[in-house]
Amino acid sequence: MSTLTPTRSDVLISVDAVSTSFPGAEGGELRVLQDIRLDLHAGEVVALLGRSGSGKSTLLRTVAGLIAPTSGSVRYRGRELNGANPGVAMVFQSFALMPWLTVQDNVELGLAARGVPAAERRERALAAIDLIGLDGFESAYPKELSGGMRQRVGFARALVLEPDLLLMDEPFSALDVLTAENLRSELMGLWTGGRFPTTGICIVTHNIEEAVLLADRVVVLEAGPGRVRAEVEVDLPRPRDRTAPAFTALVDRLYDLLTGREPDDLPSGAGDLTPTARPLPAASVGGLAGLAEIVHARGGRADLPDLAGELSFEVDDLLPLVDAAAMLDLVAVSGADLHLTPTGTAFTTADIQESKRIFAGQARERAPLVRTIHRALSASSDGSLRATFFLDLLRRGFSAEDAQQQLDTAIDWGRYGELFDFDTDTDTGRISLDPGR
Repeated sequence: MSTLTPTRSDVLISVDAVSTSFPGAEGGELRVLQDIRLDLHAGEVVALLGRSGSGKSTLLRTVAGLIAPTSGSVRYRGRELNGANPGVAMVFQSFALMPWLTVQDNVELGLAARGVPAAERRERALAAIDLIGLDGFESAYPKELSGGMRQRVGFARALVLEPDLLLMDEPFSALDVLTAENLRSELMGLWTGGRFPTTGICIVTHNIEEAVLLADRVVVLEAGPGRVRAEVEVDLPRPRDRTAPAFTALVDRLYDLLTGREPDDLPSGAGDLTPTARPLPAASVGGLAGLAEIVHARGGRADLPDLAGELSFEVDDLLPLVDAAAMLDLVAVSGADLHLTPTGTAFTTADIQESKRIFAGQARERAPLVRTIHRALSASSDGSLRATFFLDLLRRGFSAEDAQQQLDTAIDWGRYGELFDFDTDTDTGRISLDPGR
């Protein structure tokens, strides 16, 4: 197997104004990517960082030629793709091995599909297996291997093709922490040592520290639809030290970009935002209240990665709760740090009725959809409207599924704050003002 020393040079992949939509419910369309412009160069590791729903995996599959863009183009070494990209290979989160084949047979699959003669297939497969640290397991079956070893087979199967660009879709997320850390370190050792048989790497992740550990450049995607929010250079020597101030500063900067705090810096303008311009995070009242209580119990301040680790969650799982609490000005976010606001302290320490009153005021003032529903009900003849009225409006800016999620969240928040109620006994479902409000 040949080896290459990574040096940044020519453009391998050029993504030019790519937008991608899929058919939605009831004849609509769901826009997943919007006007993506991105170049991937030889000699660099690029991380696509974003939350769930930001289109990371769709973009990766578009680069691979597995998904055709609705508009725009993808070029490999200057030639526009009209099918599968011949210059890439992929490693998936779910291993995707053939259980009835041995390790060697799994690694040879791609070579066999390309018509490589058996003797050459065997030689190249054994070299890839040795490179990735599985020498001695050539005749083993996937069921005999640990999760980390199965993923090594996935890497060997991709690397044996000696692609220009290795695409990785959250390849470490299904592994335990220690196994993932070991495999990341070994792969970066091969890359920096010039033994990695590709000229570039592109990895999808929602793990901020992983992005800083691995990448030369981090492309931050935001959702609704997925678009490039920022590109951040990671100019740190390898191997990288998580405790170094420069590493921590980059992590904090990416947290700021990923959480997108700027609307909360301007509370006086919250009333000007529309429900589609500022969607409600998918968070229940209990969830965001629980987050505020945990931060209060820690003296009013918490580190988000530490909190996620202690609760055995991914940071990505906590972000909707963080967004919801920040939207209502219960917490303030600075990089990876959460700070309980005075309003959040009052909300957390008050009795149930006062807590509801505080929540109602914040939701009515700072949550656009809750405010819109409350105003519409107040303007109606009897303080009541069909839920489908709001769903129809929401579907102009959201998919049918997301519109329903937005309405469900608004109803949950409004009912807790006793702003309005939802009658599920009627055929169509009606939302009504709470008499006490």
